[in-house]
Amino acid sequence: MSIKLVLSLLALSGIAGIALGYVLRLLISLGQRGSLELEVKQKLIEARERANQILKNAEEKVEDREKILEAEFQEREDRLEKTEDRLAKREEFLDERERALSEESESVRNREHDVERARKEAEEILKQERLELSRLANLSEEEAKNRLLKEVEEAYQSSILARIQKLDMHGKKLLEDKARDILMSSIHRLGNAVNSESMTLSVVLPSEEIKGKIIGKEGRNIKAFERATGVDVVIDDIPDRITLSSFDPLRRTIAKVALEKLINDGRIQPAKIEEVVEKTKAEVEEIIKQKGEEAAYEVGVVGLDPRLIMLLGRLNFRTSYGQNVLQHSVEMAHLAGMLAEELGADPKIARSGALLHDIGKAVDHEVQGTHVEIGRRILERFGVDQRIIQAMQAHHEEYPYETPESVIVQVADAISASRPGARKDTVERYLERVSDLERIAAAFPGVEKVYAISAGRELRIFVNPGKISDVAMHKMARQIAERVQQELKYPGEIKINIIRENRVVEFAR
Repeated sequence: MSIKLVLSLLALSGIAGIALGYVLRLLISLGQRGSLELEVKQKLIEARERANQILKNAEEKVEDREKILEAEFQEREDRLEKTEDRLAKREEFLDERERALSEESESVRNREHDVERARKEAEEILKQERLELSRLANLSEEEAKNRLLKEVEEAYQSSILARIQKLDMHGKKLLEDKARDILMSSIHRLGNAVNSESMTLSVVLPSEEIKGKIIGKEGRNIKAFERATGVDVVIDDIPDRITLSSFDPLRRTIAKVALEKLINDGRIQPAKIEEVVEKTKAEVEEIIKQKGEEAAYEVGVVGLDPRLIMLLGRLNFRTSYGQNVLQHSVEMAHLAGMLAEELGADPKIARSGALLHDIGKAVDHEVQGTHVEIGRRILERFGVDQRIIQAMQAHHEEYPYETPESVIVQVADAISASRPGARKDTVERYLERVSDLERIAAAFPGVEKVYAISAGRELRIFVNPGKISDVAMHKMARQIAERVQQELKYPGEIKINIIRENRVVEFAR
């Protein structure tokens, strides 16, 4: 009986323990759930605070941006107001010119009426005299007519000739005045500034330490830079600046951009210089494309072949008598369009012909022939309208004037080139001389690169070491010097500097 009681108690104790454990487990889980809910609520509060802060920062940025945009908008409005004022003044000038021309036209018409009235009066007098002569002389009308005409012709021959000459001169003067008014009006409407190209560019040095890096040990960095770019580098000419000198604007631009990149990078050594120069050349190609597109867009010439756009952009790095060829072509296109509108010709054809008139100069140092003939072949190759080709080909009178637009292009060329300060003949002669120097040296076999530097007083030539030996270098230098003496006229002397450099490249893989 006691054993049963013990067992019963044990069973009850187990059941009570199980029940107590379940209750404890339930209480623990409820506590954990409450703490999780508190943690979630805390995170929600923190997230709302961060969202409010982000929203506040965004609103501040939007307000700052709105202020900047308002300032830009106000600046644009000011520029537009100034532009409108200038246009209004030009319109007033044109209105006054139109009134003057109208008054002149009215005066001419009155003179024509006076001449016609005098002519009729003379005819009536002649008729009366003819009848009187016929009555008095008992002559037939035909005989009287012949006699009268003969007498009048003999008596007034000199007066008639003088009158005819006077009318002819007066008519020519009116035509010349009209042409002069049209040209003056077109030139006044296009008031472009005239800038002549210089032969140098400068780069600002941030410190003397950078200057030392650019020069390099025993000048190796500066030599590598001159070889890669083909420009003459002047270090100590101007304090805190490096001057880049070259007759070729494209080389000057590549050298300036590459040198600025090297200065910003700080790592200046021959391999890095060559790498940066090559990358810069690719970037300048993009600049050339952009310049061509901007020029075509500015003058309203659309539908050009992309390759033609690239050639057009290259003109930005070409000069003619010191005048930038691309700016000259754009100015010509504006002038030709306005002249065509005044004269009743096709403005689109005139603008296109003027813009593309010097396209041959983009490659005339690579292709034989005059720039006009090269330009004709380029435009024909790219399928340009034949009327545009006819308009551009006569601007140097190598071809006859076939259309009114061809005359307009020639006139626009003369106007743009004759603006005061637009061109410098001495600069053009210098550019021709240094170009001829490079052409003569490049014609020799084994020559890889040729650069005319030091204002044309030195010719730096890089040869292929596999084709030109050390002994052959001396022979080549003498031959080049002899050809320069025979073919060119120049002041002083020219140094022929031939460089032969062995370079071996291998890769470990």
